Amino acid sequence: MGEVAADEGVDGQNGRAQTDVVVIGAGPAGLFSVFQLGILNLKAHVIDILDRPGGQCAELYPEKPIYDIPGFPEVTGQELTDRLLKQAEPFEPVFHLQELVSHLDHLESGRYLIKTDMGTEIECGAIIVAAGGGSFTPKRPPIPHIEDYEDQSVHYAVRRMEMFRDKRLVVAGGGDSALDWTIHLAPIARSLTLVHRRPGFRAAPDSISKMEELVEAGDIEFHVANIKGLEGEHGRLDAVLLNNEERGDYKIDCDMLLPFYGLTMKMGPVASFGFTFDDDEKIPVDTEFFATDRPGIFAVGDIATYPGKLKLILSAFHEVALAARGCFKTIHPDVELKLGYTTSNKALQKKIGVA
Repeated sequence: MGEVAADEGVDGQNGRAQTDVVVIGAGPAGLFSVFQLGILNLKAHVIDILDRPGGQCAELYPEKPIYDIPGFPEVTGQELTDRLLKQAEPFEPVFHLQELVSHLDHLESGRYLIKTDMGTEIECGAIIVAAGGGSFTPKRPPIPHIEDYEDQSVHYAVRRMEMFRDKRLVVAGGGDSALDWTIHLAPIARSLTLVHRRPGFRAAPDSISKMEELVEAGDIEFHVANIKGLEGEHGRLDAVLLNNEERGDYKIDCDMLLPFYGLTMKMGPVASFGFTFDDDEKIPVDTEFFATDRPGIFAVGDIATYPGKLKLILSAFHEVALAARGCFKTIHPDVELKLGYTTSNKALQKKIGVA
């Protein structure tokens, strides 16, 4: 393969990030895309709505064993994520986490401009959509009139920690996100109360231990209770109403509520980007490079469909390898692309840091 300079940086005229490929989705397919693009000397930015890489593997079953990854008789979702991140590390991907792709423009130059709901703008030569079954959307708790407080006093994600400084916070939930943000926000909050409907948690043991240490030290409070309602006016929260067997109905003062009650998947803005979708909201692709019907845009993983499709992680890895080559041909149509083997190709070994 001829040496091709990677396209990376920020355009000084308009402030847009410039890269070769934008990968939408940071699950296993998205993370492996970074590696496959990297060995072709293509730089990547990765966008995901979640607050950490890993997609479903890390968010829904981080400790659940997976038995059909080649070479791993057993690996958890988090272990697989960690290994994929380590594999991608030499290529220095730029992650845009807790951001949702909101706008897609095909520029006159033939390149694409992607915008996110956080105002990020990235110009790229090709796109890999590895969005799984769609974007994750937080579940709204069944609390009366909670929508009246959303985006002002009720937040389903932490995008800027500073907005919670010196606030009276209530964090609700019993999973990894609830405990992680309890631990991270406790030092900057005026007060923090963790509320969960039962004393047990579905979180990493280390996070549970750290949370319990904060409770024992008096740095936070923990209530086994259900949230029954909210008090406040004009979107500003004053108190959260709780209920448990011991105390019945009671309330605690609160400026902001952060409910972490799990996630659902919706197609989201990607559905409006001009792709052809089938009846199951999947994107039909060819099987040469897993190209969509939009030039320079490829789809891999659960969101892609074709005859004989198997919804397996190992199948997504195969799709990624070919989609990366499709990206190369899109960006460098006049450069011959030859297959190189990492076991023997010194140039590839140098790129991945093992030479």
